[in-house]
Amino acid sequence: MSLDKPVVGDLRDAGYSFLIVAASYNGALVDALLARTINRLKEAGASDDQIDVIRVPGSNEVPFAVQLGIETGEIDSCIALGVLIRGDTEHYRIIGQSTSDALQMVALNHGVPVVNGIIIAENTAQAEERVHGSIDRGAEFAACAIQLAELRKQRLAAARDKELVLEIEEEQSAQ
Repeated sequence: MSLDKPVVGDLRDAGYSFLIVAASYNGALVDALLARTINRLKEAGASDDQIDVIRVPGSNEVPFAVQLGIETGEIDSCIALGVLIRGDTEHYRIIGQSTSDALQMVALNHGVPVVNGIIIAENTAQAEERVHGSIDRGAEFAACAIQLAELRKQRLAAARDKELVLEIEEEQSAQ
């Protein structure tokens, strides 16, 4: 359970680009999660043109769409949204695990953060509580994406600075 919420900075001058990929299954629940996620990004200062939303049929299709979005080279952080509810079989758990693994693989392979906002619930009541409850999951997912976009920006800047220093040192030693 998330009780200690992180503080998120102001995005008005950051210029980050966010991709949200949302499943269409359990549409009313995912729509509510999507609205809360977008609301938090906008509260932090993101404009409509900094937020791209892609809808896909189900949670299983989310990682593929995230990868396509990242491959444009224009995304600073991604948020994957979906709601999986247990049915008569373990299919929901299989989709949840494979989707989680795939999202992590996409993030690590491309060096772009991907927040796993796919909720897995035992029943509809539990799913509704996780989406509409007192803990705002959509805001948490957005806050995480913001923090990871900032971390990525800082680490890329540090790497560029290090490269520049190495180039200068090489030039000086060659003289």
